[in-house]
Amino acid sequence: MQRTPAGRTRLAILEWLKDPVPSPSPGRRAPRIPTAGRAARGRTARSVATGLGIPRRVIENHLALLAGLGLVRARRVGRRTYYRRDEARIAQVTRMFENGW
Repeated sequence: MQRTPAGRTRLAILEWLKDPVPSPSPGRRAPRIPTAGRAARGRTARSVATGLGIPRRVIENHLALLAGLGLVRARRVGRRTYYRRDEARIAQVTRMFENGW
């Protein structure tokens, strides 16, 4: 199986959502580190894009695909959508690959 740049981006998103670390862009104020309540709720596409240094539109497309696969859960709160990893589904998919699909 060949890994594509898009595949690496999705893996980076999943890894970042596991342990999000804010990284400010030059000239901008650093994002707030989430409190326990915010971390449990998830992260917005904007915070993921800022953390990974990838355009938000690109991140939104990847997050939509990951949500469609069930690897992340999307939850709408007001005007924002929060994404978080679905650890049970990720473990299930990992077992499938370990067992030869």
